[in-house]
Amino acid sequence: MRILITGGAGFIGSNLALAFDKEHDVVIVDNFQNAKFTNLLGFNGQFYTGSITDFDWNSLGKFDYIFHQAAISDTRVLDQELVMKTNVDAFRRLLDYAVRTKTPVIYASSAAVYGNTESPYKENGSLIPLNVYGFSKVMMDSVAQEYMKKNVITIVGLRYFNVFGPLEAHKDKFASMIWQLSQQMLAGKRPRIFTDGEQCRDHVYVKDIVRINQLAMNAPHSCIVNAATGKPTSFNRIIEILNDVLGTHLEPEYFDCPYDFFQKYTQADLTLAKKMLGYEPQWTIEAGIKDYMTELGFAKK
Repeated sequence: MRILITGGAGFIGSNLALAFDKEHDVVIVDNFQNAKFTNLLGFNGQFYTGSITDFDWNSLGKFDYIFHQAAISDTRVLDQELVMKTNVDAFRRLLDYAVRTKTPVIYASSAAVYGNTESPYKENGSLIPLNVYGFSKVMMDSVAQEYMKKNVITIVGLRYFNVFGPLEAHKDKFASMIWQLSQQMLAGKRPRIFTDGEQCRDHVYVKDIVRINQLAMNAPHSCIVNAATGKPTSFNRIIEILNDVLGTHLEPEYFDCPYDFFQKYTQADLTLAKKMLGYEPQWTIEAGIKDYMTELGFAKK
């Protein structure tokens, strides 16, 4: 199969690219806005440098599947016009190309669409994003639903929750809290989290995210579903797991949250993901963190 991955040098995109590269012809389009070339060491496919906002998709020919991962995902970017043009307008152009070439599209949505609404989040529940990034993902889902009505191609949106795992280090301060806390602890520093550490997230290992993308290739029809574990974990618990895996004994250091758009509790309802895609998470938070730190060589012997 011939597969296009936008944002294929980024965190999730590179994990997808390396997984598909073993058996398929993979083409990546990325401008390294939020990516790093080292994520693709060992990649044997084709790479095209460019922005999704004006890339000539027709120049690439026909694909069997498109995985759209490229976006401005940094919630610290407050330029609303830039975020909307990059995330929403570019997505519309890509869908036009997909419809012309009759290519199924699997794209990255986000749990940010839910804001601080009541958990567990259901796909047909309230969407009240807290920032322009979350709003752009709401609008991407809306665009996708309009194209779904045309019934020309299958379109699957995956609302990623808090993804962590290998190849995220380039994101620096915007990498997962699991990565950031592990680096503090490996440096002998007390891990810093917002008061009182009982904020919960639905942390999902990137290997489960790769798997749900693969399952989406066989979706019976278009849909938008949650991509998560369905189980929230507090930051205090994350530190306990990291202490065990790393062999450290560090207590958290608490400080006040400086943000007014902070999600306090996230948990996905996976009923629709199971029904539509047959998705069941295979990695618990404990197993995911241990595998992650082991791959990086950080886990205690």
